[in-house]
Amino acid sequence: MMNKLMACTAGLLLAGTASLAVAQVSPEDQIEFRKAGYSFMSWNMGKIKAQVVEGSVPYDQAQVAAAANAIAGIANSGMGALYGPGTEQSVGAQKTRVKPEFFTQKEEVAKVAIAFNQAANNLAKVAAGGDKAAIAQAFGEVGKSCKGCHDKFRMDE
Repeated sequence: MMNKLMACTAGLLLAGTASLAVAQVSPEDQIEFRKAGYSFMSWNMGKIKAQVVEGSVPYDQAQVAAAANAIAGIANSGMGALYGPGTEQSVGAQKTRVKPEFFTQKEEVAKVAIAFNQAANNLAKVAAGGDKAAIAQAFGEVGKSCKGCHDKFRMDE
């Protein structure tokens, strides 16, 4: 079942053609929405990092689990549909840092997408258990999966 979910998610990421949804969202809005999703994930990653990795904020298992669920929710939301035609470059007020290779290297995109989804889902599962050491390890795997995509498909500022 999980492999089917990953395959479906990868398919959405690759195709970027949830055609009805994309047809209703302009390229400029697609870029804005995907950037918002990544910003929200980053904010939640920061909450986990502060509580579990750095210890700069007191650990609250419920907050960490909620943050992990938010990350997994976005990872599984079909954001690949927000990489439709016309979003391979900045549009209007929306700047994008996606490399052109993202739109041509579909097999590599699928690999990084699957790795990210698996890591995000695992983080949510582990966070529900409350074991800080296990959460820290799962958090690190999510970070590696993010970096894997950034290194290949995101331009420097």
